[in-house]
Amino acid sequence: MKGQKGFVLAHRFAWHGVSLRHLLQRIVRWHELRRERIMLAGMSDEALKDIGLSRADVERETVRPFWDDPMHK
Repeated sequence: MKGQKGFVLAHRFAWHGVSLRHLLQRIVRWHELRRERIMLAGMSDEALKDIGLSRADVERETVRPFWDDPMHK
């Protein structure tokens, strides 16, 4: 059928109800979390104080697994 190729390809990559697009979005989000946690760990104590965080808060955040998203995005 004409115009069905995209549907067939999308269906082929679906895995247990998770589309390829959703999986790629999740991987991108995990990468963002990793990058943000690295940046947070590199902030000075003065900068952390400005945003209301302590070094202990940063330590708790940076040891979280990459898939642990506090915003549930």
